[in-house]
Amino acid sequence: MLTGQPGAVGTAPDLVGIVVFAISGAPMAIRRDFDIVGIVMLAVATALGGGIIRDLVLGDTPPVAFARWDYLLVPLVAAAVAFVAHPELQRLSLTLLVFDAAGLGLFCVVGTVKALEHGLSPLSAAILGVITAVGGGVLRDVLARETPALVRPDSELYAVPAVVGAGIVVALWELGAYSTALGLAAAAAIFAVRCLALRHHWRGPRAWRRVGAA
Repeated sequence: MLTGQPGAVGTAPDLVGIVVFAISGAPMAIRRDFDIVGIVMLAVATALGGGIIRDLVLGDTPPVAFARWDYLLVPLVAAAVAFVAHPELQRLSLTLLVFDAAGLGLFCVVGTVKALEHGLSPLSAAILGVITAVGGGVLRDVLARETPALVRPDSELYAVPAVVGAGIVVALWELGAYSTALGLAAAAAIFAVRCLALRHHWRGPRAWRRVGAA
């Protein structure tokens, strides 16, 4: 179920998202010529960073990433796979972006619902849902000493689809209409917008500048 409370073993959507985000973090470490410690660090930060931030904000400690063995084991295994098979992963970069979009949607919905279950206001819950979805990627880029893709002007829409999806979840929750099926639909909407942004190179608007201004 797309709720904020996974069982003793992580739910399939959580673990799928963790695998995808971990694999997206490890190749960046390899490109930066990090050693095995750096590769593992980036993989774990990318996969678990957003959820850890969410749980700390909610006071849900220890964060689920540390309380359940599979949440930590999965990114460690993904890092090991990337360490051995990174040439093949580089050739699957577009596929990884598609799966990353799926993880973005799932994590956003799960994070928003968990925030609502903890009694946060609709606006705060939506913000925390977005942080859950994008936080790991921001940590990855910062640790790799790169400008986060989230704020680069040449990056396709990333946070915007998550904002839209979190807004849908909050609206459904406030109307008393939220269900697992509708949560999956919201995740699918985030996935679709992100994929369209990648295909058509949609980017967020930049500050308007007067012609001739310095």
